[in-house]
Amino acid sequence: QVQLVESGGGLVQAGGSLRLSCAASRLTFSSYSMGWFRQAPGQEREFVAVATRSDSATYYTASVMGRFTISRDNAKNTVYLQMNSLKPEDTAVYYCAASSTYYTRSSKGYGYWGQGTQVTVSS
Repeated sequence: QVQLVESGGGLVQAGGSLRLSCAASRLTFSSYSMGWFRQAPGQEREFVAVATRSDSATYYTASVMGRFTISRDNAKNTVYLQMNSLKPEDTAVYYCAASSTYYTRSSKGYGYWGQGTQVTVSS
């Protein structure tokens, strides 16, 4: 059974940084594009970033460009999300997900999901 386990969430002040990690098991990691999504209370889950399979190209939603960096280490079966200059509006549960599609921003394109990690940014 595929497992994706996120870690690294927490409480941080506005302007601070956090690094999220997502470790995958029982997954041919290099064959999957790895994405990060987030969901704030009362809102729909939204795409944050993706690191594609085969060439590790990266794509971001506009609101995090220049502040967040997604990266992946295929040798460690792990994807990361470095979050800098955090804002209160970044507060959400962050999920990592795996997709066999090269590039998609739709949550429907991701077949495997982690349990999520809470990120809270105080003003």
